Amino acid sequence: MKSGYFRWIVGALALTAVLLFISIYPIPSLLKWQSPLLSRCFFILMVCFGLCLIRLMLGPTPADRAVAIDTLGVLIVGFCAILSIPTGRDWYIDIAIAWALQSFVGALALAKYMEGRGFDE
Repeated sequence: MKSGYFRWIVGALALTAVLLFISIYPIPSLLKWQSPLLSRCFFILMVCFGLCLIRLMLGPTPADRAVAIDTLGVLIVGFCAILSIPTGRDWYIDIAIAWALQSFVGALALAKYMEGRGFDE
């Protein structure tokens, strides 16, 4: 078995263990209006956010870093969506939509730049 497959298997087992720990272990709520389910969702998103930051810092290629930045945008949209549930404020969804559009345009611009083409082509 190649070392690449071994790294994938170890990573998958580690992520499975973290998700099982989060789903079983009671996480204290940081906010009084937050339910235990939302606390777990926020914690899972924070773990994903940390993993994306690690990929952003250690990414061996610029494409890995671009994907990590795009994933961070998706996670911010998730934070806004989950935060709108307990507060009942609709403007969090508006922020999430605007962030998703901005992230999409930024990903397109970064892809064109990495390809070596100009913005007017």
